[in-house]
Amino acid sequence: TFSKEKTHKCRECNYTFTKSSSLKVHMRIHTGEKPYKCNECDYSFTKASSLKVHMRVHTGERPYKCNECGKGFTTSSRLTDHFRIHTGEKPYRCKECDFSSRKSGNLKNHMRTHTGEKPHKCTICDYSCTGATILKIHMRTHTGERPYKCSECIFSGTSLRCLKLHMLIHSGEKPFKCKECDYSCRTSGKLKRHMGKHSDGEKPYKCNQCDYSCTTNSRLKDHMRTHTGEKPFQCSECKFSCAISRSLVIHMRTHTGEKPYKCNQCDYSCTISGSLKKHIRTHSSDKPFKCSECEFSCSRSASLEVHVRKHLDDKPYKCSKCDESFIYRGNLKKHMQKH
Repeated sequence: TFSKEKTHKCRECNYTFTKSSSLKVHMRIHTGEKPYKCNECDYSFTKASSLKVHMRVHTGERPYKCNECGKGFTTSSRLTDHFRIHTGEKPYRCKECDFSSRKSGNLKNHMRTHTGEKPHKCTICDYSCTGATILKIHMRTHTGERPYKCSECIFSGTSLRCLKLHMLIHSGEKPFKCKECDYSCRTSGKLKRHMGKHSDGEKPYKCNQCDYSCTTNSRLKDHMRTHTGEKPFQCSECKFSCAISRSLVIHMRTHTGEKPYKCNQCDYSCTISGSLKKHIRTHSSDKPFKCSECEFSCSRSASLEVHVRKHLDDKPYKCSKCDESFIYRGNLKKHMQKH
């Protein structure tokens, strides 16, 4: 078969082309020129064909249809990626670990977890990440933009994934199920943490700064911030910042007034599942936590822990102004007012 010789070479990199027009388009990558501008939004492109595909976002045109579920897509490549959901095919495999993906872009981003490369950097804080989309979502913590709105309540989120997770609260759906027991949950991260209970207490992820170890890499990353002091997740409404994204989600409920955890026995509702668990115990006489020194019993392990301090004469809350120390944090606060 006859093939044209690639005689047109880029002076900036090693790419070669059969046509001078193809080289001309390629050079725009180096010059940053994007002459094809969308008249509906701020997007611009190096090629007319890219603009044509982009316009489908505005027109709603999705000419590439899945013959399994009927879902439509703007490009044939997106349809190909989607179809792998039905076939289960994950052709893009990591050479370093067991990770595999439907999309080449996902593998590219994943490989950066091995190299440590985080080329996408925030211009406002020290945050950096592996992918452009992740950075775009992060930037919303600075701008306060929360474009994904819940149709059931006043919740809004910075990403579609965030909204989808929230919607599971309304539907009650818990799609991630444990193969070892009846446990089910809303997120893959929670299931991973739960599976650690079935692994004979194995905690393969170890901190190189202290004795901490855990069941997942994501938990170790969260823990490492206790050493670095990094708090990359910032509230757009106030000065609050935190080390864990989940903490920011919970904090935002103080601004939105959202209380997704509701008691099925009364009108009580709250912002976190732990508070609901504590509340539920007020409806029963169950007090499973018993003191080994006296007849005291309670519904919460934290309450028992505080009670035991009386027997041990443990006073962990120390005044920074004098030698006084206290069993309860509240007592220390009252004492500090005297100074």
